[in-house]
Amino acid sequence: MGMISINGLSKRFERRAVLDELTLSIEAGDRIALIGSNGAGKTTLFRCLLGHYRYQGAVEFDGAGAARRDVGMLSRIAFVPQLPPPLRMPVGELLSFAEKGAGADRTRMTEIAEAMGIDLDEIRRQPFYRLSGGQKQKVLVTVALARDVDLMIFDEPAANLDPAARAVFIDLLAARKSASMLIASHRLEEVAPLVNRVIEMDRGKVVLDDSVVDRLKAGVLSSCRIGLSEPHPTFAAALTDWGFETSNGTHFEGRIPAGDTLRFLGLISRYASLIDLLSLDTGKS
Repeated sequence: MGMISINGLSKRFERRAVLDELTLSIEAGDRIALIGSNGAGKTTLFRCLLGHYRYQGAVEFDGAGAARRDVGMLSRIAFVPQLPPPLRMPVGELLSFAEKGAGADRTRMTEIAEAMGIDLDEIRRQPFYRLSGGQKQKVLVTVALARDVDLMIFDEPAANLDPAARAVFIDLLAARKSASMLIASHRLEEVAPLVNRVIEMDRGKVVLDDSVVDRLKAGVLSSCRIGLSEPHPTFAAALTDWGFETSNGTHFEGRIPAGDTLRFLGLISRYASLIDLLSLDTGKS
C-alpha cells in the first residue's frame, strides 16, 4: 500500500464535530505516533480509514477513493482497537478465522503468543469475551502481527499489557520492517524508537506534524515556543523543569535536546486542549 491521502475529513456525532476538515498525507513506510488528549479524534480517524463510519471529505488509498475500498484493500490493513470487541466465539474459532479469512500464519501466531506469555492451547476453548483484558489484547496483537499486511493501525495497543508483554510487543513492532504503522499511544516514550513522525491531534484537527528522524541527531537542540489559551500552574511548573522561561504565564520559550523531543511532546500532549501555539525550530548547539 502506497500513500494514503486524507482531504477535508469531517465526522460529526449529533452536533459535535469529532473530525474537523482534517487533511493529512501518509507515505508508504511511514511509522507515525499519533498523540492527543482523549476526544481529540484519534479513534474516529482510525474508524474512518477502516470504513467503519460514513464521513464528509475524501480518503484515498493509492489514489482509490472510498467507492473502491473493497475487501481486498481492507485485507491489507491490520487493526488492534483500544477496546476489544465482545466476541462470543471461542478463541480457537477466532484463530481459525484469522488464519483462513485474514491470512494470519498459524505457526507465527503460536510463536508470537508464546513470546507475549500466553498459551493459545490453554485458552482455545474459552469464549473470547470471557478472557481477561490482558489476554484479549495479547490475542488481538498476536493475530495482527501474524498477518502479512501493508498498514498496521494500533489504538493504545499496550494499555492492557503487563510490562513484560509490553516490552515484547515493542520489540516485535521494531522487527516488523515491511509495514507502515499508525500508533495511537499515551506512552510516547515507549514507541519513540519505532516512529519517524509524530502527529498531534486536538479537537479533530492536526496541530503538529513533525519528522523525528533528523531531530534525534546528537548535539542538536530545538528552540521551542508554546502559547497557552490561559495560565496553567501545573503546566508552567513542568516547563520550568525543562528550563523554559515565561513573562506572563501563557507564552513560554526554551530549548530541548533533540533526543528528548518525543518525551517532551508526550508531556505537553496531556495539555493539548490548552495549547494555541506550538513551534519547534531545530538548530545546532
